[in-house]
Amino acid sequence: MSTWLLIGAALLLCVFLLLPLGVLLMGSLFDEAGDLSLARFAEFAATPGMGRAVWNTIWVAGVVTLLTVPLAFLYAYAIQRACLPLRGVWRIVGLSALLGPSLVGAISFIQWFGTQGVLKSWLGEHSVYGPIGIILSTVYASFPHALMILVVALATADARLFEAAEALSASRWRKFVTVTLPSARYGLISAALVVFSYSVSEFGIPKVIGGNFPVLAVEVYVQVVGMHNFGRGAVVALLLLLPVLVAFIVDWRIQRKQQASLTARAVPYVPRPDWRRDLPLLVYCVLVSVVMLGVLGMAAYTSLVKFWPYNLELSLDHYRYGLAEAGVLAAYLNSLKIAGLTAFVGTPFIFLVAYLLEKNRSGPAWLRPLVQGAAALPMGVPGLVLGIGYILFFNHPANPLNGLYHTLAIMVIANVVHYYTSCHLTALTSLKSIDREFEAVSASLKVSQFVTLWRVTLPVCLPAVLEIARYLFINAMTTVSALVFLYSPDTLPASVSILNLDEAGELGPAAAMATLIVITCAVVSLAYSLLTHFLFRRQQAWRSPSR
Repeated sequence: MSTWLLIGAALLLCVFLLLPLGVLLMGSLFDEAGDLSLARFAEFAATPGMGRAVWNTIWVAGVVTLLTVPLAFLYAYAIQRACLPLRGVWRIVGLSALLGPSLVGAISFIQWFGTQGVLKSWLGEHSVYGPIGIILSTVYASFPHALMILVVALATADARLFEAAEALSASRWRKFVTVTLPSARYGLISAALVVFSYSVSEFGIPKVIGGNFPVLAVEVYVQVVGMHNFGRGAVVALLLLLPVLVAFIVDWRIQRKQQASLTARAVPYVPRPDWRRDLPLLVYCVLVSVVMLGVLGMAAYTSLVKFWPYNLELSLDHYRYGLAEAGVLAAYLNSLKIAGLTAFVGTPFIFLVAYLLEKNRSGPAWLRPLVQGAAALPMGVPGLVLGIGYILFFNHPANPLNGLYHTLAIMVIANVVHYYTSCHLTALTSLKSIDREFEAVSASLKVSQFVTLWRVTLPVCLPAVLEIARYLFINAMTTVSALVFLYSPDTLPASVSILNLDEAGELGPAAAMATLIVITCAVVSLAYSLLTHFLFRRQQAWRSPSR
């Protein structure tokens, strides 16, 4: 039974991940006559401005990475290695950008530094529409992704190393360079690769604030939506995929070389109060938090102002216009359906596949590597690339699954596939913490494997299951790139409707809808926290130390 379930999961991953990517590759390598050719690549290279778009994408991603990683590292260092008050608050604020679409940052920076911006003079003769705006907005949007990795990288440290450094009279800087940085180097490299990949594949930010500054992600959208040139769109999508896959492979090889930083003999490091370190780091956290909240606050303020910047009277007109006249209420309800179904369908599927991989060793030798490889692949596939693959595969008249195209179902599937890897790794990490003796004892007592799963494994892994559900819901609410090619007028999601409102020049209603998504995700996160607290008290009491 377990083997057949794993084979079924492998077939689903092949149909909804490997085949669309294969069709994308074929679409770039075959010409109109169906012959194998590099004509599409030659046509792309000869197109004016395409070389500039490639170069812009690479250098902007490099600058964003160089800015974001040090900022996030210092913030994570303050949270983990300093004695700061309200550490939980600083962490929540640092991750606040995850609650809304990436468009939130772009809209806010337009209001701060745009033509009628509050701080327009800060840019001097430069315009926020272009590389400056893209870099600022992408640093804001990618900051929490780097922060999550670096907080984990700095969470564990061996106090004996710091004691040895102090015994050798090492200076504060010397301890930082010789102890702290080496122990966090893999986290720094992973964070840099994640930020670089995010910047390369980000679509919403350059579309809103990029002006006439060409980048690859926007070129994909222009070729497919604007010109209906699916062949050239496939070429651009493939080029967009290459740097992300390279970054993913490098990160994978680095992770294989990583060694445990906290051994069985290690003594956990607990920072001691030191105002010379703590005060500057507290000031830094306050400054970063002001910026993060300032971006969210400006988006919320823009949604309430009647007519920026001439009539600053507060009103709910933008919400009424967006929800009633612009038809965003239907889009918002669509997003709630998509996000709810993504969490409801994706969570059990991802957890069951991870369980079968970790706890079931039967079946053909090729099965486990195939499923493991397919589970790891989505992390290296940008949402735009996945969307192009879905168009070319599911929109083909000969495909028996053609009926899925332009439905909520295909959007739910795209979300599950797009965010599969992170959830899969979360489930595997939780499952690996459970001793295999549970299954061995169950087998000796002739108890079904799935009874053990329901009564033992699932309750123990409940925190991971809830985290996967929350992660899928919030990302399904906020994503733009994965769905921008897949919706119909009846299935338009709220995140894409924000993009359409911005294109129509309705920045106020766009900010209102973005704020509505932020509020929704914040409410869901709060409900998740309350639910986990309640369930922990009722069903996870064994995790608490005995009194």
